Amino acid sequence: MAPLIAVTAGEPAGIGPDLCIGLTSRRLPARVVVIADRGLLATRARRLGVSLRLEDFTTDAAKRGGRSLLVRHIPLAQAAVAGRLNPANSRYVLRTLEAAADGCRDGIYDAMVTAPLQKSVINDAGIPFTGHTEFLAARTGTRHVVMMLVGGGMRVALATTHLALRNVSRHITRDSLERTLRVLHDDLVKRFGLARPCILVAGLNPHAGEAGFLGREEIEVITPVLRKLRRAGFHLEGPLPADTLFHPRRLEDCDCVLAMYHDQGLPVLKHASFGAGVNVTLGLPIIRTSVDHGTALDLAGTGRAEIGSLIEAIKLAATMAAAGRKRRAA
Repeated sequence: MAPLIAVTAGEPAGIGPDLCIGLTSRRLPARVVVIADRGLLATRARRLGVSLRLEDFTTDAAKRGGRSLLVRHIPLAQAAVAGRLNPANSRYVLRTLEAAADGCRDGIYDAMVTAPLQKSVINDAGIPFTGHTEFLAARTGTRHVVMMLVGGGMRVALATTHLALRNVSRHITRDSLERTLRVLHDDLVKRFGLARPCILVAGLNPHAGEAGFLGREEIEVITPVLRKLRRAGFHLEGPLPADTLFHPRRLEDCDCVLAMYHDQGLPVLKHASFGAGVNVTLGLPIIRTSVDHGTALDLAGTGRAEIGSLIEAIKLAATMAAAGRKRRAA
């Protein structure tokens, strides 16, 4: 049967519920279960003028298929209003993530896909939260995860994720960079079926440090790690200046780019694929993909939200799940 994928609806005041409702009119390469408040979906569908049939999720219902939207009901704390954040619903958002992650761990779902959430309102509720990536790592007991975005014909992974720029350098150590490259390499092989992936590694500083004149991280941290992993059989190039790294001719012969920080690599990928990019968390014992955009509170309930990134996230999750089945069968 097609993979069974859990889709979390994200921030209830944002466009996540709208996107989930939009799945009913799309042909998908997977069976989908939306994890959300049932009443939220019904109310938002009425606002959008969409005729929506909801069915409570059971394994039998998932096998049966049909035109109903399968829902794993997680109740809101308070009724949600499109476009209006409410910290009271922050724990609801986290419970949907827990239900999806635990279901993947227990073999109920083949993968999970996440609609956008609003980090600020979760923190306003007094809950320390830095993002999906870190939350799912903690939930699954994973020591080291890697954030990678896919789109525009590129894969771009990050050595650090959501950090203030002034803190990036001290978080790039030989140990952390080696672990990141090992996770990235192993998941490119395991999840994407690449026998010997070629990874381009960016330098941290302008011109990759200019032989130490613009910074020594390349000399003291990045190069020694690359040298060690090359001896272990990894196909790595770098450290390379980030301003010329994304030239099409260089990218056509590589499988992935590793950027040192969030805004070094992602602006290029999002320029090439915004609205159709996919965020992937590597290193987890489960498959997790996500949209590449935010909650778009101003678009919630208007019918103007674009569903492309969510569709691509489901497609990629389904492909990764199918590859996993094939590998286990072999």
